[in-house]
Amino acid sequence: MYIKKIIAATAVIGMIIGGIFAYTIYGKFFSPNTAFNNGEAHIYVRSDANYSDVRADLELLVKDLESFDQVAERKGYTSNVKAGHFIIKKGSNNNEIVNAIRSGNTPVKIAFNNQERLVDLAGRIGQQLEVDSTALIEAFTDAEFLKENGFSEETALTMYLPNTYEFYWNTDAEEYRDRMLKEYKKFWTEDRKAKAKAQGLTPAEVYTLASIVQKETAKNDERPRVAGVYLNRLHNGWKLDADPTVIYAVKKTQNDFDQVIKRVLYKDLETDSPYNTYKYAGLPPGPIFMPDLSAINAVLNPENHQYYFFVADVSNPGYHLFAKTMAQHNANRKQYINWINKQGINR
Repeated sequence: MYIKKIIAATAVIGMIIGGIFAYTIYGKFFSPNTAFNNGEAHIYVRSDANYSDVRADLELLVKDLESFDQVAERKGYTSNVKAGHFIIKKGSNNNEIVNAIRSGNTPVKIAFNNQERLVDLAGRIGQQLEVDSTALIEAFTDAEFLKENGFSEETALTMYLPNTYEFYWNTDAEEYRDRMLKEYKKFWTEDRKAKAKAQGLTPAEVYTLASIVQKETAKNDERPRVAGVYLNRLHNGWKLDADPTVIYAVKKTQNDFDQVIKRVLYKDLETDSPYNTYKYAGLPPGPIFMPDLSAINAVLNPENHQYYFFVADVSNPGYHLFAKTMAQHNANRKQYINWINKQGINR
């Protein structure tokens, strides 16, 4: 009888201990363990990160790091850290947090526009993805890649079409570049290629002319008209005489892209550079800027007119006065010269 009581008591104690153990384990796995007030928190785990690095990132995001450590160890995460961008929902428990940072790599939206050179693009992308800008430049300018895909060092920028794209944060340089090549090929449909051909241009030349058009006018609704002016000049064998190309030529020749040039001087027109369209006929060897898609579409769908000249309209800021003859243009130009002199803009 006595032995039976001991056995019964031992069983009861075992169940209590088991219950406590199960409750403890359950609590560690399934009790909420977030410490932030927003609806979600974002962490970025580098490709060379270890568990200590992840733990440091989580220090302010979870209430109980020790219980998280135990769950992470049990689920094998501590020795199998994954790189990427991860989202942790408010109120998540340790089990959910580990699952999120182990298999929930979430794409990020990146955007870029109006970059002047590949090095500027690399810097912009390097601010939004894990990849280093130096690695991006190497991928962008890889001679074999450029040759295989019909680009040169001067036209390499034309492959990058400004927009908003989704990428995994830990995308490497070549993956980024190759994805942009796919986007480039997707953009240049047979219809767009036909429109470019109708203007006597290749896709790279469309991009190059669009870069000049956008530098000339910030007004989307005016870009087809400006594009029409330059196409009229091209088709009739005129030099483009585009001030933005002179500014780019000066910067490139002096290797100083930080300088701000608001006024083109006569001495600038003598800059010996293939980008100077006052000195050399035709389009420059590549773009002077990364144009918006609206500028590219303006070149593909230009306004059909007989204008060959234009100058800023000081009475309608941002817009221009257009002329068919040099006499008309000189009359329009007077109001601009008077205005710029009054502003004291010497450079």
